[in-house]
Amino acid sequence: QVQLVESGGGYVQTGGSLRLSCVASGRFFSSYGVGWFRQAAGKEREFVAVVNWSGGNTYYADSVKGRFTISRDNTKNTVWLQMNSLKPEDTAVYYCAADFFSTARTYYSEPHISDFDFWGQGTQVTVSS
Repeated sequence: QVQLVESGGGYVQTGGSLRLSCVASGRFFSSYGVGWFRQAAGKEREFVAVVNWSGGNTYYADSVKGRFTISRDNTKNTVWLQMNSLKPEDTAVYYCAADFFSTARTYYSEPHISDFDFWGQGTQVTVSS
């Protein structure tokens, strides 16, 4: 069992930055990938970024590539999402999720939501225009 807790959301103006954190409890953190997803009001949840078990492999949605950076520290059971040059269309609830049962998976394309086994409760990000 894995529990994920996100933090770091808030209110920021266009062009600003935020850093989201996702802290995981439970064992085997260093063996599975972690992704970030977001869901805007009235829309479906969408993929943002993913990092593999070691941190050496990442993949981003086209909409955030070059602006967002995902990273992890396995000694702290933590994954971060650094978000720069934020836009109003980035406004959403951001969720982290664990690809728990796909040990040591490498990501060469966008993963599907159904690949992820455990989810956090989400943190709100609001970008004003």
